[in-house]
Amino acid sequence: MPAEPALTTPPHTEPTEDPAAGEPTPAEFRRAMSEFATGVTVVTAIEGGEPIGFACQSFTSVSLEPPLVLFCADVRGRSWPRIRAAGRFCVNVLGEDQRDLCQRFGSSRGRKFEELAWDVSPWGTPEFRDVLLAVHAEVRDVHRAGDHDVVIGRVLGVRRPEDRLDRPMVFFRSRFGVDEPENPESADAPDAWWSGQWGWM
Repeated sequence: MPAEPALTTPPHTEPTEDPAAGEPTPAEFRRAMSEFATGVTVVTAIEGGEPIGFACQSFTSVSLEPPLVLFCADVRGRSWPRIRAAGRFCVNVLGEDQRDLCQRFGSSRGRKFEELAWDVSPWGTPEFRDVLLAVHAEVRDVHRAGDHDVVIGRVLGVRRPEDRLDRPMVFFRSRFGVDEPENPESADAPDAWWSGQWGWM
């Protein structure tokens, strides 16, 4: 006779928390999302003959055919409206040794392009030297989502140094890398390094 199927414990279907507690506050949500490690990029463009850019964690590929990418920008941002007006942008993916670039573009006190070596790409966008990857794209669609714009870009070209073997820059729990000691106050600092603030610079 065939063996009888083993009895299993039915899944727990009752809510484990009181839904009346409501959605998280911005600070609670920010701290929760810091558990998701991301890479770090700088989105750049040229508008009115001037280079502009901001540090951005919210970046990903969307489609292979056609090649599409996505990044998110704070609607209060000073750089994003100019990048949108420029129509084309470059996403510079940083290596772990390029913290200076992140500090330049991820803070209101950053020096950005001041005394920085960079090149104008064939697509007319600012490309940093020695980055892990440069993705050049044009703005295809913009969708408002809460306090951010979700930007879809059609990829025009990619440039990746063949001999670059460095590790990527990783942002985790409001600090760079996964091995550095955690600073519990960093996520709540007025000029903290977190994605909710990056993008309005």
